[in-house]
Amino acid sequence: AASDGGVADAEAARSGSDGSRAAGRPGTAGVRVEVVVRDPTPAPVAEVLPPGAVAEDVDRIRVDDGVVSQFRADRAVDAELVFDGGDEFVYRCRSRAPGQFPADAVESLGYPVSSVTVRTAPDRVRLGLSLPAADPLGDVIDALEATGESARLERLTSSGGADSRSDPVVVDRGRLTDRQREVVRTAQRLGYFEHPREASATEVADAIGIARATFSEHLAAAQRRVFEDLVGG
Repeated sequence: AASDGGVADAEAARSGSDGSRAAGRPGTAGVRVEVVVRDPTPAPVAEVLPPGAVAEDVDRIRVDDGVVSQFRADRAVDAELVFDGGDEFVYRCRSRAPGQFPADAVESLGYPVSSVTVRTAPDRVRLGLSLPAADPLGDVIDALEATGESARLERLTSSGGADSRSDPVVVDRGRLTDRQREVVRTAQRLGYFEHPREASATEVADAIGIARATFSEHLAAAQRRVFEDLVGG
């Protein structure tokens, strides 16, 4: 769903910089993100989890026409027990290959997923990954939305890079309204934040179906709220 697009906070934060892209240069800002997909394509481990169970640290490999998954759980489940730690268990299971699982969708873009957590009843998949810059977030969210009912950015941590002045910041996307997220996400998709701009404020407003003044108002409000997180205002 468009209103769940989590690129808003990342792009609003990025638009307050000098506008340069941060791709891969030492000392520039990368981001760590956690995204939750609601009602996703069933995870390979979901069929062995009881309702309300959580599988953490999910690893998976494709074997022939199936998938072998290994995961950690805090309760007994109907799968092969690999390790019993008393208060936590590591299991392995084999299942049929699903359609495109959320982690597969992200990795098909070239971005490795570092953590996968699967929950049942309600069905949710939480993915963690690191990106060299905020720019790819729009593509990541779009790919994830194609695998479930919606994708929501739950956490975004931005860092200044590897130098000693690095100052990580957590941006609270919950401070943005649905309309503000839509405005900033559409602006990002159309190239409004590029230098030079690929779309004008009027063109972005027309794409959303609102007046130019309304677009400017929502964009300014979104930027103000994100900047307050960034500078501690």
